[in-house]
Amino acid sequence: MVMVDQSVVDALARPLRSLRISVTDRCNLRCQYCMPEEDYVWLPRNDILTFEEISQLVDVFTSVGVDRIRLTGGEPLLRKDLPDLVRLLVKKSEINDIALTTNGLLLSTHAAELHAAGLHRLTVSLDTLKEDRFKELTRFEGVSLVQKGITAASAAGFENIKIDSVVIRGVNDDELFDLLRYANSIGAEIRFIEYMDVGGATRWSTENVVSRVEILERIAEQLGSVTSINEISSAPADRFLLSTGQTFGIISSTTEPFCRSCDRSRLTADGLWYLCLYARTGTDLRKALRSGASVEELRELVTSVWTARGDRGAELRLTAKDRQSLIPIETLQKEPHLEMHTRGG
Repeated sequence: MVMVDQSVVDALARPLRSLRISVTDRCNLRCQYCMPEEDYVWLPRNDILTFEEISQLVDVFTSVGVDRIRLTGGEPLLRKDLPDLVRLLVKKSEINDIALTTNGLLLSTHAAELHAAGLHRLTVSLDTLKEDRFKELTRFEGVSLVQKGITAASAAGFENIKIDSVVIRGVNDDELFDLLRYANSIGAEIRFIEYMDVGGATRWSTENVVSRVEILERIAEQLGSVTSINEISSAPADRFLLSTGQTFGIISSTTEPFCRSCDRSRLTADGLWYLCLYARTGTDLRKALRSGASVEELRELVTSVWTARGDRGAELRLTAKDRQSLIPIETLQKEPHLEMHTRGG
């Protein structure tokens, strides 16, 4: 039997609380900050964790302290029968929060069933409200589909929907106010994300980063006073309040990393467990699981890996000289796992 919630901490005294689970490596967009290249090597179907395997691994993680799950991809709504996985996860009393990050293209089709299955929260990625710009960013048209999906999610009963927008200088940084207004009009909270130089961002440069400081200055100049909301939270976004009562967030991992409080890790669709967005290697939990490891053996493996964790990837990148994209495209083409765990939010 799994011993419940004997919480573990890493070498920097950070607990293991949040697990991002990628349910597929595939995506129906090609966003330039995530999967910008033309061709990708997809995982063989047999390599993908089944829902039952994911459930087994979640039991292991909850036994050492995880109480928050986020389902990601690729694009998670491409995974067939995803509500079945949600139904498995909501039965686990140790989990307090189950969220999903999606690009929204398929959301109108799946929102009602996901809500009925028990999914708690939704985050939708939307970087622009302009159709031509959306196509430039993602290689596909889709603004209206994403907005339709958000409307359907609200109608299905989802509350407190988050919208994530990656801000890139010269690409969409002129839409800060339009995106704020749109979020306010639909009762969602927008989170502006600094452009990060993680695995798939092969076109990243420091010149393209719009910092948290600059975002706040621009918003204050246009909309008046911006007040910081003081919260005790390990969430990546700092939240702010406008004089109108609207709230928004900023995730400033590039210029003001939150490594010291990071309690999250990532499980790829084929079962590699990564401790940091900037990590070059992961632990193969699928191999251990399919080799017949017991729950206690898996728990001991997870515990030993986490207690040795000292990752501060974003902090170390901040000190790098002549900082460029993290991994050359030639290297990624040979070893896609170097960026696979950074996909999907």
